[in-house]
Amino acid sequence: MIGTGVFTTTGLLLADIQSPQAVLACWLIGGVLALAGALSYAELATALPDNGGEFLLLSRIYHPAIGFVAGVVSLIVGFSAPVAASAIALSLYLDRVFPEAPTLAISIGVVLALSAIHAWRVAAGGRFQVLITSLKALLIATFIAVGWWQSEPSRLWTGTGDAFAQVLSPEFAVGLVLVSFAYTGWNASIYIAGELKNPRRDIPLSLAAGTVIVTMLYLGLNAVFLMAAPADRLAGVVEIGHVAAEGLFGSAGARALSVVIAVGLISTISAYIMSGPRVYEAMGATYPRLEFLTGRGQHSTRGPLAAIALQALVAIGMLLTASFEALLTYVGFTLSMFAALTVAGVFILRIREPQLERPYRVSGYPVTPLAFVGLMLWMIWNSVALAPGVAVAGGATLAFAGGLYLILGRPVAKTSDQ
Repeated sequence: MIGTGVFTTTGLLLADIQSPQAVLACWLIGGVLALAGALSYAELATALPDNGGEFLLLSRIYHPAIGFVAGVVSLIVGFSAPVAASAIALSLYLDRVFPEAPTLAISIGVVLALSAIHAWRVAAGGRFQVLITSLKALLIATFIAVGWWQSEPSRLWTGTGDAFAQVLSPEFAVGLVLVSFAYTGWNASIYIAGELKNPRRDIPLSLAAGTVIVTMLYLGLNAVFLMAAPADRLAGVVEIGHVAAEGLFGSAGARALSVVIAVGLISTISAYIMSGPRVYEAMGATYPRLEFLTGRGQHSTRGPLAAIALQALVAIGMLLTASFEALLTYVGFTLSMFAALTVAGVFILRIREPQLERPYRVSGYPVTPLAFVGLMLWMIWNSVALAPGVAVAGGATLAFAGGLYLILGRPVAKTSDQ
């Protein structure tokens, strides 16, 4: 979860919302929203514990066509686009430190190298992910502690306009779309549920605990960003971590933090590369014409080679052609639709299959999933009104995915004993 968005979004939020308090409220509400989604997904994923994420869940709850479209959207929007956005952010931070270095080539090399690691051996990829994520969380916690000591708290009370009114504004709703990108990954455990040793315990624990911890880190980190420099220096800046560190520690400290953030972004890219191909692998097991996506080579310890390679190619294509802010909004908008559809499945599955074994039931039902769906619909509505181009791009992706289903969408027929 901890990655691109938290190091790049606050400057974009300040440019539109113009109130540090409202920006922090956006991060808090985004965390609560992610937690509501995580608790809802935990019920679905423990009842249906297998690799595949929304592809598996929506196929079961609604129709195979909707699941297929969700799988294609996962490839393009859920994983490849965030890999590209993370790689772009990586190049922007590296450019602050090494302006003469071929940062774009380095970013592409990182995507290829991490794809190779996860394709080579599942266990190696998992150990690498745990190590680098733990290091990243420790460094962020250290930066928060030092930053609170060095920063100027009065800057949190600057800004223009009424913070409460801004929280209710359409711009705030669109800001939540950007923040939802930063929280992307709160549902990552469901994509590898079939590889967990104890999914009934590990899925709810990882989803809920991970989301709460990340929300606390995000609030602390963004408070430091907003206190580190005047709002006019931060507004509209993508590399906000560099500018904030420059205000706190000077240019040398800013360069050091940019290197740390760049290393952290490698962890983010690695997480997407580890999770995404499990969706395409599940699609390959369901649809004969996509069977090539299931291949793990001659060794079961390897990752799904073709699926990982396909994701890497799509991500690099986006990295070379799309802008960072456009990718953020596109990802947040499109994934919000499928997240709302999936969480609504909690109600549908309870009504249609009341006898289904549910090792975990979402806390606060029905308020928790209902609040999640309602907020998502509010974000989607305002995004269409204020950024119609994003809606067009999202609609085109859905149309493309639907077309692929018409061509490739014949599931493997189940035998009587399956």
